[in-house]
Amino acid sequence: MVGDQCSLPAERPVHAQSPKAGLSCKMVLQAVGKVLRKSKGKPNGKKPAPEEKKLYLEPEYTKSRITDFEFKELVMLPREIDLNEWLASNTTTFFHHINLQYSTISEFCTGESCQTMAVCNTQYYWYDERGKKIKCTAPQYVDFVMSSVQKLVTDEDVFPTKYGKEFPNSFESLVKKICKYLFHVLAHIYSSHFKETLALELHGHLNTLYTHFILFIREFNLVDLKETTIMDDLTEVLCSSSGSSSNGSGNGSSNSAGAQNHVKER
Repeated sequence: MVGDQCSLPAERPVHAQSPKAGLSCKMVLQAVGKVLRKSKGKPNGKKPAPEEKKLYLEPEYTKSRITDFEFKELVMLPREIDLNEWLASNTTTFFHHINLQYSTISEFCTGESCQTMAVCNTQYYWYDERGKKIKCTAPQYVDFVMSSVQKLVTDEDVFPTKYGKEFPNSFESLVKKICKYLFHVLAHIYSSHFKETLALELHGHLNTLYTHFILFIREFNLVDLKETTIMDDLTEVLCSSSGSSSNGSGNGSSNSAGAQNHVKER
């Protein structure tokens, strides 16, 4: 016990405690008490930071949409349509819409306000063509994403538009990588710039775009579920009424017979 450390053994004669000894005992008690108070927090002695309230989860905002269309039906592969053609068409469209959505808040996403590409408590890094890991600000990361995707979707050897032109064998893996990066951009808008989106009254557009995109990538298993876990709370709210299955895989997974779960890259 802490108190026993400052008392004299019973078999010894008890003498009046000097002021100096009493001060020393008090200092020991204060020091031990300080350690004990710290231990009530995290194992490292730090108190856990209070979880920030997520504005985008407020019911008054999650209900906002620009259409009540059943997106689950919209993302399914139509009959007589080649899978790669369907993936190419939708991926290109999502790229343009997400790029446009980000542009509405880009002036608020600066190197000072967003010093890292962060979504909640997760930080993302860019990897260059040689696989080198690059730490960058959010606007730099988004610029890397949009520039690289723009280069791919306009490359006839990757996204062919001419009749008889074949898709490359690596097409599906490229689409998965594109979708993963586009998801990062959408998630960053929600986590860091939803207030600005709300002020511009564009949250209905953002919710609609997010719902459509998530159901599409789940329909064809384009992004590993572990990658999108960070936004599961929003996904559950927005997609629960859109025919999303509980395990995240849609009926279209049978249509993409060659699809494999995306390998998570950090």
